[in-house]
Amino acid sequence: MDRYLELLAEKFPTKEEIVTEIINLEAILQLPKGTELFLSDLHGEFSAFDHILRNGSGNLKEKINDLFKNTLTDEEIGRLAIFVAYPEYTLTTKWYEQQDKSELIHQLIELLRFTSIKYTRSKVRKGLPKEYSYIIEELLYIDDRIQGKQAYVDKILDQLVEMGEERNFLTKLAHAIQKTVIDHLHIVGDIFDRGTQAAKVMDRMMDFPSIDIQWGNHDILWIGAFCGSEACLLTLLRIAARYNYLFELEKEYGLNLRPLFSFANERYERNTAFTPKNSKESSDREREEMEKSHQALAIMQFKVESQLLQRRPEFEMSDRDLLQKIDYGQHLLSLDGREYSIHGACFQTISPESPEILSAEERQVIDSLMYSFQHSLRMKKHMDFLLEKGRMYLTTNQSVLFHGCIPVDEKGEFLAFHLGEQTYAGKELLEFFERQIRTSMEDIKAKNDLATDLIWYAWSGPYSPLFGKSKMATFERYFLKEKETHVEVSNSYYRLRDEEWFSDKVRKEFEVDLLGSVIINGHTPVKVRKGESPVKANGTVFVIDGGLSKAYQKTTGIAGYSLLCNSYGFQIVTHYPFIGIEEQFANHSSHAQLKKVIDKQLPRKLNRDTTKGIELQRQINQLKELLAYKKS
Repeated sequence: MDRYLELLAEKFPTKEEIVTEIINLEAILQLPKGTELFLSDLHGEFSAFDHILRNGSGNLKEKINDLFKNTLTDEEIGRLAIFVAYPEYTLTTKWYEQQDKSELIHQLIELLRFTSIKYTRSKVRKGLPKEYSYIIEELLYIDDRIQGKQAYVDKILDQLVEMGEERNFLTKLAHAIQKTVIDHLHIVGDIFDRGTQAAKVMDRMMDFPSIDIQWGNHDILWIGAFCGSEACLLTLLRIAARYNYLFELEKEYGLNLRPLFSFANERYERNTAFTPKNSKESSDREREEMEKSHQALAIMQFKVESQLLQRRPEFEMSDRDLLQKIDYGQHLLSLDGREYSIHGACFQTISPESPEILSAEERQVIDSLMYSFQHSLRMKKHMDFLLEKGRMYLTTNQSVLFHGCIPVDEKGEFLAFHLGEQTYAGKELLEFFERQIRTSMEDIKAKNDLATDLIWYAWSGPYSPLFGKSKMATFERYFLKEKETHVEVSNSYYRLRDEEWFSDKVRKEFEVDLLGSVIINGHTPVKVRKGESPVKANGTVFVIDGGLSKAYQKTTGIAGYSLLCNSYGFQIVTHYPFIGIEEQFANHSSHAQLKKVIDKQLPRKLNRDTTKGIELQRQINQLKELLAYKKS
């Protein structure tokens, strides 16, 4: 007997236990596959994210409609859906006071029975509230049509109401239903930046029972900062200043930003080029403080990036070392053979002879910021979770998930990233960057090491699969008025993914069968206003970043896409700008979803047809080997 069978024999010492487990696993394989939810580009928008999880991206209302369409009106279905999604609010409304409480409990039990039909009793039990698990199980699995059982059920419900437990019971029951509507959550990148509540998004994700993450460029920016990259740290703080949530970061993660604010106030003046976005409701004093901090962070970022590019000539990005291309006396920038006038300059801490050198004050500020960032307990918890659940790409259930792109030339040939004598292209390129990220995370005190510098390259390098553009024109957008200098040319991948032949090529690279497989991307907002569709390449590519972030909604015209995959196939869900629960309740609608069903004609998928099913079948085969050994 090999070592694995020996370990298996310790877990299942008797033939009866082996047989029981085989029967259990074989039965699980025959159940319909659970519903997967794919989301990308959350960008700190907690309210919208939380709303999508509460209503299962519209799947909750669909389930209620399927179950009660012959007994409830459309308005009643809408109210019930909002009640399950937001029980805490709905319990305070007049609508709730007018309900028959026993009937409402009965409806929710019916709904839980309906939404959990794909799952084993054991799995359902794990999702039930401990304080009511016995009662809920009794109600779930009893057949009240049997003579005498109806009175038994009625008594349970009456006692809950009589003892004043119905509010708490209904709340816990609603939460249990929410957990059954979505079986697994895929986050296809970009949790952080732009919005103000990324910390709450991370906490919500960590509470979700089954989840994986494909890192986005904004996620690895934060990972890079935690690993010790000063360029990444200053960039994410500059973005926070630009979008006016630096104070929120200070509060949510316990960061000490006082040295930054003090330094910026002493060395910088008001500068409208650095007035933060979304600052209309801020006081003039707050805007002034943010303008000054914004400038300080930008200049320190450009300095440390200049140092990085000089120590990493192998990155072949010396053309982006713009501090070396400035005439500081004339305020002119030499760029692509032309000279441009600089506007809004704030170069008072720059030495023209060595513009990349940090002043002693700047060095103290950066050291303080890095210490605070790396020693935040909440930050560490979130970064550890990102490393545990995250990766550069995932192949699962015939889906290939990655955030950005596979860098290619105009003809669709994979471009190679050169590092010394090694080259990396296609799937290998993603695997290479993942190794660097994990290597850097092993020693976060290491400074200026290659692995950590490569995380910064993954943020902004032209061959990065997470960035996929010719350059990051941050400097030009701040200081040059000529719009042509702001252009960041996208990699050809983003054009070619409309073509089915190219989708075939990429899917072959990831070694998935072409029949029934798809690519799922985020990263690039879908411009619905201009007629762009999230479904590309004859239904083999889905792009699900439609603009959950408020910063993108003027461009997209909507508030993001999500993707559902149940046992029947895929459904694209269109989200509209998030509205408060009060307005949802008044309209008995979430005003959030419009579904388009894709591949409904395919045979219904069971667990045996999934990646999980393949693993379960492997376990069954090994158990059968062990059983044969026991019988011999």
